[in-house]
Amino acid sequence: MGHLFYEEDSFLVFVLVTIILGGGAAFLSGRAIALTWRPWWQVFVYMFVLGGAVRFFHMALFGGHLLSLHYYLVDAAFCVLFGLWGYRATRAAQMAEQYGWLYRRAGLINWAKKRPAPNAAAPKSG
Repeated sequence: MGHLFYEEDSFLVFVLVTIILGGGAAFLSGRAIALTWRPWWQVFVYMFVLGGAVRFFHMALFGGHLLSLHYYLVDAAFCVLFGLWGYRATRAAQMAEQYGWLYRRAGLINWAKKRPAPNAAAPKSG
């Protein structure tokens, strides 16, 4: 089952290179894309490039196969996952801060419309 995700003999190599290095870079890249108010689909473009860089690190540091489509897609999928996470977390913070009168944070990666406050100064009928 492990060889579906990594080709090296150690799971720790996969965690170090793909999850920690690649995922961390992907999270920060997704954050940078959101901070510049770019559209969400650009995360996919950049993460597929970053997936190639992660595959290169596997090859250069641990003797993995550089031109393996299967393992490239695994690395790119993790990069996309972490990149979208960074994008949504940053966009949620942006929406709540930039448009605070309209939106509030609703969890780590979401925002929601604020409910209108009940008007206490409204005149009573009668």
